[in-house]
Amino acid sequence: MTENTTAKSPSLDNLEIGVGAWAWGDRFFWNYGGSFNDQDIEAAFRTSLDAGINFIDTAEVYGQGRSEQILGQLMQNTNKPVLVATKFFPYPWRLARRSLQNALDHSLKRLQVDQVFLYQIHWPLLLLPIGTLMDAMADAVKSGKITAVGVSNFSKSQTQRAYTALARHNIPLASNQVEYHLLNRQIEKNGLLARCRAMGVRVIAYSPLAQGLLTGKYSPESPPPGVRGPRYASLLKNIQPLIALMKEIGKGQGDKTPGQVALNWLICKGALPIPGAKNLAQIQQNNGSIGWRLTEDEIAALDAASDEVAK
Repeated sequence: MTENTTAKSPSLDNLEIGVGAWAWGDRFFWNYGGSFNDQDIEAAFRTSLDAGINFIDTAEVYGQGRSEQILGQLMQNTNKPVLVATKFFPYPWRLARRSLQNALDHSLKRLQVDQVFLYQIHWPLLLLPIGTLMDAMADAVKSGKITAVGVSNFSKSQTQRAYTALARHNIPLASNQVEYHLLNRQIEKNGLLARCRAMGVRVIAYSPLAQGLLTGKYSPESPPPGVRGPRYASLLKNIQPLIALMKEIGKGQGDKTPGQVALNWLICKGALPIPGAKNLAQIQQNNGSIGWRLTEDEIAALDAASDEVAK
């Protein structure tokens, strides 16, 4: 097992965008092994690192551990630093404090590293107190196996409890990873985004392209493949005015695509988007969302248009 090269500071503040590895190894939802393979993932991985984008988010449940295994193997073949974020899934039978340590050890083995940059609680679980989870996280920090502590899908009050529990160990809560995009702005409306900002907790935005709906490549006549098609059929009809606005704004920003506009909107909101990348073309598209900024008027126009269709 080798030591992963990570940043010296647990801060996520200097990161603009990352890579989501949910699709890596996932056959059911993302058709791994069908529409893309390990060679496609490797091309995306190397291109991302070449562009200086080295924050990669995975989880023990993605592809039943296959995502971590793929990332671990890829890291063996590069000298460039990778900031690995992975997650502990609080299954109902994982009620003991040592359960997190055991799961972390298995993740480290699949990733072939001795330490990860960010370790996150994938979902809150009513059976497992947040204080107990944060005590276990503090143990992992003190053991040197993780650099920073995060949560995922935590509400405003749950985030506050995690923050307070970690503070007893003099450890900051680094992040809360939630679904956030132009079609889902719940964290703006329920106060979570503001609370995270006030506490210095970075919001990591998963599914930042709404599982492809905000790329502009799908329409009611040409829906996404697989299980996403029937799921989003009616929504695709309603979002066409928003897509048209994104295309117009993108054209004025130097021919940026709707997807690049959607990701930049999140960056302007202070979030860290982690779009998925299954191949070289997708990573190149995602990389085009950084190095520029939407204007305040453009952000306001996107906000108004998304209000018509967003949750």
